[in-house]
Parts: sequence; C-alpha cells; structure tokens
Amino acid sequence: MKSCCLPTEISKRSDAGSPTQAPVHRALSPVSVDTAQIPGGLVLVGTDRPYLPADGEGPVRKLRLKPLLLAKAAVSNSQFADFIAATGYITEAEQLGWSYVFYQNVDPKVATSGVVGAEWWRRVEGACWHAPFGPGSDVEAFKDHPVVHISWQDAVRFATWVGGRLPSEAEWEHAAKGGLSGAIYPWGDRHPDDDFTPCNIWQGRFPEFDSGVDGYKGLAPSVSFEPNGFGLYNMAGNCWEWTADVFRVRSLRKTSQSLNAMARQESRRVLKGGSYLCHASYCHRYRIAARMGSTGDSTTGHIGFRVAFDI
Repeated sequence: MKSCCLPTEISKRSDAGSPTQAPVHRALSPVSVDTAQIPGGLVLVGTDRPYLPADGEGPVRKLRLKPLLLAKAAVSNSQFADFIAATGYITEAEQLGWSYVFYQNVDPKVATSGVVGAEWWRRVEGACWHAPFGPGSDVEAFKDHPVVHISWQDAVRFATWVGGRLPSEAEWEHAAKGGLSGAIYPWGDRHPDDDFTPCNIWQGRFPEFDSGVDGYKGLAPSVSFEPNGFGLYNMAGNCWEWTADVFRVRSLRKTSQSLNAMARQESRRVLKGGSYLCHASYCHRYRIAARMGSTGDSTTGHIGFRVAFDI
C-alpha cells in the first residue's frame, strides 16, 4: 500500500533540533472560534475492520468521554494571522527555514530536493504558513483556507492562546461521526466517487492527475462541503489535523511494541482526517478510523488543526 501522506520514517527533521520559544499565553481578546457542542458519554472508537492494520486503526474500544466544544472548522489563515500579529510567534517551519510542498504547487524554477519513495513531496526552502508554496507565494487569496505547514507545537500554542487545547484522538473520532454509530465517513458509509463528492480528496490518478470533480484542486476553504451531524466541516479530506495524543498501535505483537517504542522516542503525534491528497487506491486515510503518526516538528502543505474547548 503506497501512501500519498508524508512518510513518517523521514518526517523527523534530523538535520536540526526542535526550535524553542517562550510560551504563548492566552490573549485578552482572542480570535473568535465558532464551535459546536459535542455530547459526552460512552462511545466506541476504532474499528474491527481495519483497512490499514499497521496504522493501529483497531480494535474497537469503548471509552467514556466528557462533553466538549469543538471548532466547526480547521483554523484558517486569517485566524492564524491574527494570532501571529498579537503574539509575534514564529512557527517551527519559519525557524527551521523549510517545509514540504506537494510538487505540483512548486515553482519549477525553485531548486528543491525530494523524498525517496514519495518524490511528490519536495523540501522547499522558505515554505511556511504565510508562503505555502515557497518564496513568492502568499495566503492573501486563501484567508478562509486552513492554515498549513503547522507543527504540533505551533497548533498547541495557538490553542492555548484562544483558551483551548487540541482534541484527543478519541474526541476527534467521536465528533467526526456526527452521531452516526459505526460510520466509515462523517456522512455515513457511502464511498466518494465522481458522482458523490462530499469531501475534498484526490480524484483521478495519483499523483499525476487530479480531475477536481469535487470542485477543488488543492485545499478548499475551512468551511466548505456539507457539515456532519454535529455541524463540523471537513472532518474527512482537505487537511490533516493534529490531535493531542502520542501515536501508538494497540496490539500485543512484538512488531507493534517496536513501533510504539520508536513512536515514543520520536514523539510522534496522531493526525486524523486525511487530506486533499488522499486517494482510495493509495492511503484511503480519509476514513474516520484512519490515522497517521508523525513527529511533532513535521510540517507540510496539508497539515493543519482545529481547536477543542472544555465545558
């Protein structure tokens, strides 16, 4: 199974230590975050029919969750710009000086280096949240789109500033179902195709051709497509979203124990939701139970986040 996602084995930035920065405290007038109330109670997360068993999609677990408020949409470029203006925060991609950009979004005149086994990902010097495609690009025309090139720490800092936090994986997954017990996708079990386009994913032949039948070639606005039963937008596709949890595989097999040890050592965090680059013939990670683990300092043009609040 090939992956349209950034391979986790190369996502750690071994060429530079994780940047550090003074804590960002909650602002007196934080940006407005439109939220939906997610009910608590006894819920089921995970699946007993994993599509990618090595990702730790199963087994089904029964958990009790408290009710919470969850942002209806991923944090936008406009919201993140307000955070930067108020705090002076510098993202990890900016401090490290580069980030990963999908090859079709890179200026061919810009020198880049690729990723072995996933050559569609290019390391672009100067790529960051406000220059998503590298030098010369900006987000002026994409203020309502999800902010991307965001590390886990960047997401935590923003969430803290608005008085919130990142959702746990279980909270995210429960919320994504929108009240549909056992659903594969936020809208139910019907698989997307050219006649049914409920989310922003890759349509065509990955990675060469995206038909854009769903209306987008690349990221869509944070608020787009129909929301799920809880009023949440884009819980499948568009951009990956950081959660609070450390990535681990729930299994007693020695291979899983080894993976978990590596994940702890590298401080991998759980990402949920898939992105506009997901395709059923490759990763198919836009399913609710799907997940990906990546080091907290990883940044790409398809990783963002949304914020949770305790009630």
